[in-house]
Amino acid sequence: MTLRQRAMSGEPVLGAMIFEFFSPGIAQILSHAGCEYVLYDMEHTGIGLETLKDQVSFCRGLPIVPMCRVPRGEYQFLARALDIGMKGLMIPMVESAEEAERIVEATRYPPVGRRGAAFGFAHDDYSDGNPADKIAKANSEITVIAQIETEYGLAHVDEIAAVDGIDVLWVGHFDLANFLGIPGAFGNPVFIDAVKTVVAAARRHGKGLGFMPASGAVAREYKGYGFNMLAVGTDQGLLMQGVRSVLQDVEGA
Repeated sequence: MTLRQRAMSGEPVLGAMIFEFFSPGIAQILSHAGCEYVLYDMEHTGIGLETLKDQVSFCRGLPIVPMCRVPRGEYQFLARALDIGMKGLMIPMVESAEEAERIVEATRYPPVGRRGAAFGFAHDDYSDGNPADKIAKANSEITVIAQIETEYGLAHVDEIAAVDGIDVLWVGHFDLANFLGIPGAFGNPVFIDAVKTVVAAARRHGKGLGFMPASGAVAREYKGYGFNMLAVGTDQGLLMQGVRSVLQDVEGA
């Protein structure tokens, strides 16, 4: 099965989100650590498509799938990110079925959508081949992740989940808590109820469930809720934790 199919079936699919360390070796390092995909962030980092195109090239030949979070669900972000070789896209703040339909249209070739075509480029590894086969492969393999992270997205999550071509619902926990008026209160019953609402919508419509845990304890908690597409993060936070742990051990020795 493709990663997309596995995510939608509820099978565990594990990776990492990258916000800071866009280095040549990061994909190899994450692959050795057990990641099946790497999800590069464009929304909050200032990173551009030129740098991300390099990151895609570093993933070639490795058992790791390159994905990115675009700044917004607009064609110029979605189609261009796919054309540089991203095999999955995360879209922040999806708030309606209409928006979800536009996202699907931009990320799939005809007859499913209206993605513009150019073959023999980075997205198909500069290869020869039948365009019809390439279209079918891309339409079946690209993973489209809708973030549910506002009160409007939460209110319309069932309609968003019902859209064919939206493959994974991903809870953006910081934004969702902010828009619910409870910043950082992830243990608040209001927040937990919201998470369960997203889980129920995904279950009804056969979609995967995504979350970014910052620790093993949080990963286990959200796995318990039913989340199966987990991306460890943040990279800078994990580095800080590791360095701090060693320094504290030295100080205490």
